Amino acid sequence: MPSRHDLIARKQAVRRALEQARRELTRLRAAEATRANQRQISKIERKIEILMAEEYRLRLAIDRTND
Repeated sequence: MPSRHDLIARKQAVRRALEQARRELTRLRAAEATRANQRQISKIERKIEILMAEEYRLRLAIDRTND
């Protein structure tokens, strides 16, 4: 099992990736609505869902550590 420090470091990396994905989503939504753009938006939305789930799992794992 990873150490508390490792879990926190991963959670920070996930949060950075999440913020970057959210910025990209905002940019894409402001752009012209094309089919390709809609596909990219869907892809980014799915990525955000995955990152949010990982962040949640990491938060639980951090809470369970005793370090």
